[in-house]
Amino acid sequence: MPPGGMLGSEVTMLLYSERVEIILQQIQLKSVVRIVDLTEQLQVSIDTVRRDLKSMERNGLIKCVRGGACLPDSLSALSDFSGSEITHIDLKREAARKAVRYIEPNLVIAMNSGTTNTILAQELAFRNDKITVVTNNLAAANILMQNSFIRLIVVGGMVDVLEKSTYGTVCEKEFSRYYPDIAFLSMEAVNDREGFTDFRLRETGIIEILADRSGKTLAVMDSSKLGKRSQKKVLSLDRVDRMLTDDSVSIKLKKEYEQKGLLIE
Repeated sequence: MPPGGMLGSEVTMLLYSERVEIILQQIQLKSVVRIVDLTEQLQVSIDTVRRDLKSMERNGLIKCVRGGACLPDSLSALSDFSGSEITHIDLKREAARKAVRYIEPNLVIAMNSGTTNTILAQELAFRNDKITVVTNNLAAANILMQNSFIRLIVVGGMVDVLEKSTYGTVCEKEFSRYYPDIAFLSMEAVNDREGFTDFRLRETGIIEILADRSGKTLAVMDSSKLGKRSQKKVLSLDRVDRMLTDDSVSIKLKKEYEQKGLLIE
């Protein structure tokens, strides 16, 4: 008998390798998993699940987030955004975590398509805030639907398979019915002359509608987008209340943009 007389529990406990296989299956199926759900499914303690997840993260199999785990950035990028190149993922996550600070219970928030907003969805997946999310971002919706605290409204329309989103007249008409407290906008580029620009011509109408109808408009973008220009102008600087980005932006550059009408956090 093992020390401490734990023969029964030790015999029935799954091996580490078996638990890893089950955890990976669940993450691949749901995109995100919660620790509390894993403890029930695996019939082990919370501490055991946490140790397993930490070990799996060290081996690059998963990424631990608050209350659970998701695919590592490298794999989620391939899974959710096969149509576009994924860069600066760590910087995007910094920006997404700043966005989370603006979310309070009972808010209605809107999110458009884009990798940064999908990373924001990962950060929201385990929060217990009762909020409503309106989005055309199918990759983000797939993550958010795992959180029962979130009232999720997925806007319909034509489906862009590469962007994992909906678009078109139906989509824009549906978005125009909502007046969100906050719109989190993922856009491709910004500079102090043309303002915010984007190459996703199907997305520009959606961005404009959300900026018009939201109580607060926050751009969620990594710092590599600064000083760049894409194919079509979407918003002027003064139509965005604040740009949330990573900490790579110098104080000097922030002041220069502030003088042009854009606050950068």
